[in-house]
Amino acid sequence: MILSSRSLVVLATLVPSVAMLTTGCVVTPPPHREVVEVVAPHPPPPVRYEVVPPPPAARVDVVTWDPGHWRWNGHEYVWVPGHYVERPRREAVWEPGHWAERPNGSWAWVEGHWR
Repeated sequence: MILSSRSLVVLATLVPSVAMLTTGCVVTPPPHREVVEVVAPHPPPPVRYEVVPPPPAARVDVVTWDPGHWRWNGHEYVWVPGHYVERPRREAVWEPGHWAERPNGSWAWVEGHWR
């Protein structure tokens, strides 16, 4: 295909204009979270009682408490204390993580998530 000199002038004018319009318009995908299944051979110890501290004063409307839980480190359970997590949106509800027993008697960690 052969372009006329007029077509080349139009292209030479449009290409930089389009480039200028799209510069800064970058959409980045959310970070990829690798999902690793954590399985323990026996049930976790009983959940520990925690005193829930008051939320940070300036963040009361945007945080919720994520209770502590037992984490399996490959050899034994280790306690992870509770902490506040920031809501991704005002109406979001936090579903805390928990251990679920499998049919074979092992226990799998179900990660906490927002709904």
